[in-house]
Amino acid sequence: MTETLIMIIPLIGIISLLFTFINSSWVAKQDPGTEKMVKIADSIARGALAFLRAEYRILAIFVLVVSVLLGFSGSQEPTSHALVAVSFIIGAFCSALAGFIGMNVATKANVRTTQAARTGLGKALKIAFTGGAVMGLGVVGLGVLGIGTLFLVYSNIWKNTNVQELTIIINVITGFSFGASSIALFARVGGGIYTKAADVGADLVGKVEAGIPEDHPLNPATIADNVGDNVGDVAGMGADLFESYVGAIVGTMVLGIGFLAGGIQDNFKGLSAVLLPLVLSAVGILTSILGTFMVNVKEGGNPQKALNIGEFGSSAIMLVLSYFIITWMLPASWTFEGVNYTSLGIFLATIIGLVAGVLIGIITEQYTGTGTGPVKSIVRQSSTGPATNVIAGLGVGMRSTALPILVIAFSIIGAYYFGGLYGIAIAAVGMLSNTGIQLAVDAYGPISDNAGGIAEMSDLPKEVRSRTDKLDAVGNTTAAIGKGFAIGSAALTALALFSAFSVTSGISADGINVAKPLVMAGLFIGGMLPFLFSAMAMDAVGNAAKSMIDEVRRQFNTIPALKAALEVMRKNEGKEMEEWSAEDKATFDKADGVAEYEKCVEISTQASLRQMIVPGLLAVAAPVIIGFLGGAEMLGGLLAGVTVTGVLMAIFQSNAGGAWDNAKKMFEEGVEIDGKTYYKKSEPHKAAVVGDTVGDPFKDTSGPSLNILLKLMSVVALVIAPYIAVKKPAKKAEVKPLKSTEWVAKISSVK
Repeated sequence: MTETLIMIIPLIGIISLLFTFINSSWVAKQDPGTEKMVKIADSIARGALAFLRAEYRILAIFVLVVSVLLGFSGSQEPTSHALVAVSFIIGAFCSALAGFIGMNVATKANVRTTQAARTGLGKALKIAFTGGAVMGLGVVGLGVLGIGTLFLVYSNIWKNTNVQELTIIINVITGFSFGASSIALFARVGGGIYTKAADVGADLVGKVEAGIPEDHPLNPATIADNVGDNVGDVAGMGADLFESYVGAIVGTMVLGIGFLAGGIQDNFKGLSAVLLPLVLSAVGILTSILGTFMVNVKEGGNPQKALNIGEFGSSAIMLVLSYFIITWMLPASWTFEGVNYTSLGIFLATIIGLVAGVLIGIITEQYTGTGTGPVKSIVRQSSTGPATNVIAGLGVGMRSTALPILVIAFSIIGAYYFGGLYGIAIAAVGMLSNTGIQLAVDAYGPISDNAGGIAEMSDLPKEVRSRTDKLDAVGNTTAAIGKGFAIGSAALTALALFSAFSVTSGISADGINVAKPLVMAGLFIGGMLPFLFSAMAMDAVGNAAKSMIDEVRRQFNTIPALKAALEVMRKNEGKEMEEWSAEDKATFDKADGVAEYEKCVEISTQASLRQMIVPGLLAVAAPVIIGFLGGAEMLGGLLAGVTVTGVLMAIFQSNAGGAWDNAKKMFEEGVEIDGKTYYKKSEPHKAAVVGDTVGDPFKDTSGPSLNILLKLMSVVALVIAPYIAVKKPAKKAEVKPLKSTEWVAKISSVK
C-alpha cells in the first residue's frame, strides 16, 4: 500500500498539469478582438516575457553557483548527500516554470477578457477565471509532482527502511524547497520593483500632472504598468505561494520523521506522518479542480458570489475529505516522547489552519475593502491634503496588525495543543491545501485589471470598461483575501520550518534560551532584517520610479504630437469626444501610438533586475553567516526575530497599501465629505493619488516580499542545520573540591 501511494502522488500532479494545459488551450482559442486590441496585448506579452527571460538569465547564474556549493557540502555530511544540489535545481526550475506558465496564459487571457466584455459579463468572468486557474493549478501541480517524484526516486536509492535513511531522503528534498524559495524571492522583489516603478510613473505624471488616466493610450508608462501587473501580481504571486506550498509540505515531512523514530504503528511502515502532507496536498488538487467548475455567473449576476462559491465550496469538500484521509492514515492514538497524540487532534489542527486563513482574509478585506470604515477614514482625511491622507493610511496599516496577529497566535496555541509541533506544521498544510483554487481567484484579479487597461487604450465603448471595472473591483477583494492567505501561510509555514530546523539542529530538546547573549543578539539581528530588507525594496522602487517619471515627462514635453494631444484634452475637459471639434479630433488621433512605450518597459526591466540582487542575497547570506559564526542557537534567535517582525511588517505594509489604493478608487465613483461630493481630479482625489503612490511599493513590493524573506531564511537554516547541529557534550567525570589544607599543600609543592 505504501509503495502504491508514493507512486500515485506524482500522478495527481500530472493530472493537474494536464488540466492546466486544457484550460490554457481553451483560453488561447477565444476571440482576441480587434487588430488594435491584439497589438496592445502583444506589446504587454512581449514586455512581460522579455522581463522574465532577462530575470531568469541572472537567476540561472545564482542557481548554478549555489547548486555547486550545496552539492559539495552535501557530500561531506553523513545525514545529507550531493543530490541535494539536484533537488535545489529542480525546485528552482519548477518555481520559475510556474511563474512562466501563469504569466504566459495571463497575457493571453487579458485581451480575450476585454473582447468577451464587449458582449457580456458572464463570458468575461469565465475567461479571466480560467486564466487564473492555469496559474493556480500549475503551481500546485508542479509542487506535488516535484516533491512526489523526488521522494519516489530517493526512496529507491535509499530503501527507506530506517530513520537514518529517511532522514537523508528528507534532508536532500529540502533542497527543492530552497530552490523554490530562492526563485520566489527574486521574482517577488524584481516583479514588485518593475510594476511599482511603472505604476508610480503612470500615476504621478499621468494622473496628477497631465490629468489623464493611467491606462490612457497617451500615457507612455501604460504598457509598462500593464506588464508589471503580470510580472508582479501573476508570476510573483505564483512563485510566492509555490514556495509557501512546498515549504509547508517539506517542513511537515521533516517533523513526521520523529514519529517514525518514536515507533508509531500504522499501515504505512511508520511513514504515515511523513506522507500525510503530500496526500492532503494531492487531494487538495482534485478539490481545486472541482471548485473551478463551480464558478459561473449569469449576465447581471454577482462575480464575487460566483468566485466565493468556487473557493469556499471546494474548501468545504476538502475539509470533509481531510477527516477521512487523516483518520485512515494515522493511528487513532499513539505516544511520542511521553505525549499522547490522536488522529482527531491532527484533524482539528488542520481545521485550525484552514479557518485561520479564512479569518485573516476576512480581516484583511475589512481594513482594505472599498467602503469599509478604515478606508472611509482615509478618504475623509484626504480633504485636508496628502499629508493627512498618508498619516491616516499609516494608522490604518498599523492598527490592522492586531487582529491577524491574534488569529495567528491562537492558531499556533490551538494547533500545538492538538498536535504538538507537527500540529502547527499540518495547520500550515491545511491552510494551503486549496492553493489551486485560491491562487486561481487571486490571479483572476490582474487579468481583469489588464482587461480594463486594454479597453481604455483601445477606445472601446464605456459599457465595456464598466464591465471590466466590475470584474476588477472584485479582483481587488480577491487580491486582499489572497494577501491575507499569503501572510497567514507565511507565518505558519515559517514556524513549521523553524520547528523542523530546531529538531534537525538538535536545539529542540532544551529550547532556545533568550537569556543567552548569542541568542539575544540573534533575536535583535533577526528583528532588524525585515526593516532593512523593506528599506532596500522601497529605495529600489523610488530609484526606478524616478527614472520612469523623468522619461514620461520627457515624452510629454518633447514629442510634438503627444504634447498637442494633451493640450486638446485639457481644452475639452468635461466634454464627450463627440462634442469636440473636427480639428481637435484630428489632433488627438495623430497622437495615437506615438508614445514610446518600449523605453518605459526597458527602464522598468533594467532597474528591477539591477535592484533585486542585493535584497535577495541578504536573505540567503544572513542565516548562513549567523549559523556558521554564532552556531545553531544564535541562528534560532535570528529566525525567531525575523519571523515576528517580518509578519508584523508584512501585514502593516500590505494593508496600508491596500487601504490607500481603495481610498483613491472611491473618489472615482464620487464620495461625500462634510456635505460636499468630490470626484476624480478634485484636490482630495489628488491627495488620495499621492497616498496610493506611497502605498504601492508597500502592498506590491516590500510587503509581499517579506512573506518570502522569513520563509527563505527558515529554509536556508533547515538546509544548513545538519552542518551546525548541536553536539551534546560527553558526561564529565565528577570533580570534588579540594579542602583548604589540600590547597596549601598543592601550592607549596609548586616550585
